Amino acid sequence: MKDTLNHLFAGNRLNKSEAHQMLVSIAEGQYSEAEIASFLTVFRMRRITAEELSGFRQALLELCVAIDFSEYNTIDVVGTGGDGKNTFNISTLSTFVLAGAGMKVTKHGNYGLSSVSGSSNMFEYFGYQFSKDESKLRRELEEVGICFFHAPLFHPAMKSVAPVRRALKVKTLFNMMGPIINPSFPKNQLVGVYDLDVMDLYHQVFQESGQNYIIVNSLDGYDEISLTGDARFVSNLTEDSLSPADFGFAQLSQKELYGGETVEAAARIFKSVLEGTGTEAQHNVVIANAALGIHCIYPEKSLIDCVAEASEALKSKKALAAFKKLMEMNGKK
Repeated sequence: MKDTLNHLFAGNRLNKSEAHQMLVSIAEGQYSEAEIASFLTVFRMRRITAEELSGFRQALLELCVAIDFSEYNTIDVVGTGGDGKNTFNISTLSTFVLAGAGMKVTKHGNYGLSSVSGSSNMFEYFGYQFSKDESKLRRELEEVGICFFHAPLFHPAMKSVAPVRRALKVKTLFNMMGPIINPSFPKNQLVGVYDLDVMDLYHQVFQESGQNYIIVNSLDGYDEISLTGDARFVSNLTEDSLSPADFGFAQLSQKELYGGETVEAAARIFKSVLEGTGTEAQHNVVIANAALGIHCIYPEKSLIDCVAEASEALKSKKALAAFKKLMEMNGKK
């Protein structure tokens, strides 16, 4: 590690092979927490390159507990986190809307970093049993249309960095890794990023993946469609800007997306949106993100048609039915 750190501190970069080997060595427990912290600090001080990111991704996918759902046309909807906005669980809610609309969702997530409640916090709070049992996950995907991969179970390589990440309490390169290491290798992916530089990096990495993808950044810093202003997106087909009006919605204020100070408060918002008793702003932002997910799978559909499809899934309570059934299958009555 000493030679690598000196190399990096001198302003040099890693090539893809070196980045790959570095992550493998970290996963094998070859380095102390202090060494790992120093390594992660490099990528707080400067931007990671696409070659480095690709090497890290390759290592983590090789080391993950892989799940083969290749017979399904699956999608993941996930944000990098680290945007510091403390929103309610917009992306996670949108996955239940997608399931309610008949899509197959393999949601990959973890506990919250920049908000009180990440996707794992929500699934855990409502009684979902984290598991890497492929038969359990397949049954959920087939019967409900959604299953959840709690990242630490599927990425044992991350175990050695978890204490360091908790101690640092800032976003690290591993925040950037989460959205690109889904262990089921979904065919479609909607990814939210916190700035345009990260969007460009992801675009370079996803071009190698063969997936349908949309990478989106709300220009006021949200790692999802926030409807608080314009957003920029890039996909495997095109790139453009999106305004709230493109979804047929009015612009929102940032305070309307507030997620609360506790997991319990976030859970109340989560349940109210699914039950149709949330605010119009909460409903609209969830619908917008679900609509973009549908558009990712079916790019031939217009965005407005996708909005209508997502809206119907939420307002008809199909999304709520998917949520209830999933939790019932996990023993929550």
